[in-house]
Amino acid sequence: MAVSGARKKQIAVVTGGGDAPALNAVIRGIVVRAISLGYDVLGFRKGWAGLLGEGEHHPLDLDEVEDIHMLGGTILGTSRTNPYKLPNGVEQVKATLKKFNCQYLIAIGGEDTLGVAWKLHQDGMKVVGVPKTIDNDVNATDYTFGFDTSVNIAAEAIDRLHTTAQSHDRVMIVEVMGRHAGWLTLHAGMAGGAHIILLPEYPYDLNEICKIIRRRESQGKHYTMIAVSEGAHPLEGEHITQVAEKDAFDHVRLGGIGERLAREIEKLTGKEARHVVLGHLQRAGHPTAFDRVLGTRLGVHAANMVEKGEFGKIACLQGTEIVSKDMKTALGELKTVPRYRYDEARLFFGVE
Repeated sequence: MAVSGARKKQIAVVTGGGDAPALNAVIRGIVVRAISLGYDVLGFRKGWAGLLGEGEHHPLDLDEVEDIHMLGGTILGTSRTNPYKLPNGVEQVKATLKKFNCQYLIAIGGEDTLGVAWKLHQDGMKVVGVPKTIDNDVNATDYTFGFDTSVNIAAEAIDRLHTTAQSHDRVMIVEVMGRHAGWLTLHAGMAGGAHIILLPEYPYDLNEICKIIRRRESQGKHYTMIAVSEGAHPLEGEHITQVAEKDAFDHVRLGGIGERLAREIEKLTGKEARHVVLGHLQRAGHPTAFDRVLGTRLGVHAANMVEKGEFGKIACLQGTEIVSKDMKTALGELKTVPRYRYDEARLFFGVE
């Protein structure tokens, strides 16, 4: 219910980092709840870049966000800009928010975006956050929005590739996103019936992989499905990178582990091996019902956090409830796959 009298101050919203399914659901949740509380909402485009320079933006009202929760991507656009790495970047952010009369800021993003938000909070700004990553590796929240959609996309791809692997008696390797945490590969691999799952947290033994492939061959199972995280690496080896240059948050672009595995497996086993890189397909398209609901609830909670003055905090899923947690708890140490979860998956390695 809208409040009477003069409108309250204005909330700025940014979406940073890689896109994730249900970003628009979060935006919609923020706008609908904020307006009901009497706030105006201003969306800044292209992540932190939108708060630099002229401040590319547009107002967000009920008409603007109607039904956007069903759409993938983000209507605000995104980038991997880091204002703390740019000359006078932080001063520009503050100046832009002041120029457009935004006293509050809601940042939707992963560890990097929230890292900037935390620093801005420490610098005296009234900031709240909503964690976002399809990798599901942000601490303090059980699941991030977008993860469920990405798992479904990757699992369906693995599921479909069984038929071509069977038809050609091949080893089929599906490279899944996941830099340092293998949640996406773990869930997609288990759901899609991968016979081997390789995660960044647990370096793999190439000889063990070949042993499983040969054992399946001896049992009359002439194909093998392997799900591998882009950040997986051998016991004695480094991550495979596409380019050596780092982005604004000092990350290199990973990729190529699927191709490398296919080449090595084919050489050692004599089996034809092919690889498929799902890449940005895992981020694309319409979000699942679960992510639409989760994103909406997180957005509503973020607006409530502004109203309650819970700055320096993030909206998190804990069990089935949305709660507020200190933003700092989401930073630093990533939430990785524990050994017992990987051991559950390993029970099915090589099993038809």
